[in-house]
Amino acid sequence: MRLTRFTDYGLRTLIYLGSLGPRQGSIAGVAAAYGISEHHLVKVVHQLGRLGLIRTTRGRGGGLLLGRPADQIRVGDVVRAMEEDLALVPCFAGAACAITPACRLKGVLNEALAAFLAVLDRHTLADLLEPNAGQDLAALLGIDPMPSIDEPASRMPRRPVDPVR
Repeated sequence: MRLTRFTDYGLRTLIYLGSLGPRQGSIAGVAAAYGISEHHLVKVVHQLGRLGLIRTTRGRGGGLLLGRPADQIRVGDVVRAMEEDLALVPCFAGAACAITPACRLKGVLNEALAAFLAVLDRHTLADLLEPNAGQDLAALLGIDPMPSIDEPASRMPRRPVDPVR
């Protein structure tokens, strides 16, 4: 199974926004973090917004936020919603094939697809955001840390807010 770039960018956008916590992100911020084109992200962000996975706010002070808590965003649901076509072979989409009446391959591939999606359904965005072997996801994405309760925000480095494009 190979996911489209559209779905990959959608998942990456959700991971980025989840790593921000309560702070707003931007298309420019996502693009910079992953080294991908802002142009490609515009359609992805629009679709994530239509699906209710993110909230978008235009204008001054606008940005991107997760549309619901990370533990309520299932990876399998995101993949199903973002992929236009999960047909592994043309006959899944109704294309004619000479061996269709006796073919067992379609059933095997359908079972494999169901297993793939079942694994994704067991995981949420929150699972993807958990620390992994000491690697700080936010640091890898270039996201400034949130100030702790004991540390005033004025001591934290300031980073300009990227406007939504």
